[in-house]
Amino acid sequence: MLYAGISWTASGFEVAVVDGNGRGDRPAVRFAADRSKEIASYLKGLGGPVTTVVDSTNGMLDGGFMAAGLDMYRADPEILPPRPDFGSVPAAELARAAWRDPASVVRLVIESGSLTGRLDEHHAAMESSAEALAALTATGHSLEHGDRTRNQIALTFDDGPHPPYTGRILDVLESYGVPATFFCVGLNAGARGEDLKRMVEQGHGIGNHTWSHPYLPDLSTTELADQLNRTGDVIAAAAGTTPAFFRPPYGSRTPTVLRSLVNLGTRLALWDVDTEDWAMPGPEVIAQTVLRQANPGSIVLMHDGGGDRSQTVAALPAVIEGLLARGLEFVRVEDLMTLSTETR
Repeated sequence: MLYAGISWTASGFEVAVVDGNGRGDRPAVRFAADRSKEIASYLKGLGGPVTTVVDSTNGMLDGGFMAAGLDMYRADPEILPPRPDFGSVPAAELARAAWRDPASVVRLVIESGSLTGRLDEHHAAMESSAEALAALTATGHSLEHGDRTRNQIALTFDDGPHPPYTGRILDVLESYGVPATFFCVGLNAGARGEDLKRMVEQGHGIGNHTWSHPYLPDLSTTELADQLNRTGDVIAAAAGTTPAFFRPPYGSRTPTVLRSLVNLGTRLALWDVDTEDWAMPGPEVIAQTVLRQANPGSIVLMHDGGGDRSQTVAALPAVIEGLLARGLEFVRVEDLMTLSTETR
C-alpha cells in the first residue's frame, strides 16, 4: 500500500508518497495549478492501491480524481500539525497521517465530495448563521437571488478557470451572446490569466472563490483574509478588474465567518438553483434541474472547474434556450444586485 499526500502552495500543488513502512522512497513532485490531470496520471502510474490524502483547505481535486478512479481521503485539522502561513499542511505530513492511522482519515465519496462525513456539521453551521445572513441580505451585502418581478437570471460557474471546460463554456456563451459570472479560484486564475481576459472581453462578471477552495470554518481570520486578498490580487492583475462579489466554497459559513467577511468588505453571492453538476448526473438532468427550479431573479450554480465538467458544457445550450424561451434576460450577478437595490 502506498500513501500519497497532496498539498497546495502559492504556486501550485506538491505530491509526496510514502510506502507501507512510512518511508518516502521518491522525491516530492510539484505541479502547476492547471495540471490536475497530470497529477491524477502520476498517482495512477504509481502501481497498486494508493491512499491519496488532501486536507480541508484543498477542495479542488477530489471530485475529478474520484471520477478518474482514485481513492481520495481527507485529513482533518485535529490529526495534523499546524499549517504554514499560506498553504496546506505539507504533502508528506498528509501522507504520513494516513499511514500512521488509516482510520483517522475520511474516505470521500463523489456524492458529498470534500464534505463527506461533515454534512451535518456544515448544515448546522449554516442554520446557525441564518439570522446573520438575513441581516447582510437586508443591507445589500449578500444576494441569494435578485428581484423576482424582473425577468432577469444569472448563470454562474465556480472553481475555474480550468482547461478545457472554461474555454468550451465561454464558446457556448459567446455563440448565444449571453453573459455569465465566473467565481474563480486563485490558484487556477493565476495559471489561466488568458481565460480571465476573455471573460472580461465577452462581458462576463468575475467573482472571488478563495485561493484553494477551503472549508471556511476551518480557517483562522488571517487565513480567510489571505485567501480572499491573494485571489483578488491575481484576478485584478490578470483581468484588470476587482471582483465585485465573493462566493464561499460550498456556501460554507458560520456567524464568525460572516463577521470576518463583513470586516473584509466583501459582498456575498449565493444561489437559489443548484444544478449539482459536480455529481455528474448527466446533461439532461442538469438542464432539467435548471429549467424546473429557475424563476425570475434566480442565480444558477454550475461549475467550470474542480473535475470533469463535460456534462455541464453539454447541458448549457439546452439551459440557455429553455430560459430564453421563457423570456428571461441573462445578466451578471452584479446586475441583479443593482436591480435589487434599486427596487428596495
